[in-house]
Amino acid sequence: MSWDRWRRRSPFSRIFEEMERMMRELDEMFSKSFEDLERELPKSLIRERRTDRGIVREFGPIVYGYSIRIGPDGKPIIREFGNIRPPRGRPEMVELTEAREPLVDVYEEEDVVKVVAEVPGVEKKDINLNATEDRLIISVDTPQRKYYKEVDLPAKVDPKSAKASYKNGVLEVVLKKAGEERKGFKVQIE
Repeated sequence: MSWDRWRRRSPFSRIFEEMERMMRELDEMFSKSFEDLERELPKSLIRERRTDRGIVREFGPIVYGYSIRIGPDGKPIIREFGNIRPPRGRPEMVELTEAREPLVDVYEEEDVVKVVAEVPGVEKKDINLNATEDRLIISVDTPQRKYYKEVDLPAKVDPKSAKASYKNGVLEVVLKKAGEERKGFKVQIE
């Protein structure tokens, strides 16, 4: 007796039919989800190239990661990075952006605030830094790489005192703690 014939006669046939229906629905759901994702993806993250088998679509890069370290108070500090994250106030949704959020560490020392960011794959001249007394904005916008991060500083700083260096994909910005200046200032990288 063949499998199909046995299945039709079997008391379990309704179970098999229900499983097949569920699998079809699941397949349709995944197909629709991928179509929705493709529509919502920033166009710069979709590339097509011709191969000997035809046109191939490539997506990405899509980057998400996190870093955990223990703060001075003994509590864990969790930092996310990448270009995929939940929109503010909507943890059930996911937002995908062209610009990656770099991994950033902020260190508050006695007289300075030090910001260390990983921005690999770019030239020093492509990095834009803007500092205010309480925030540092890191941005890169090249055809190959895009980064963007607004870093809230743990103390008021003098934006004019900023010194920045970039080596091997690591950006380091040192800002002296200061008083009352409230004007933004473009930071040059040495």
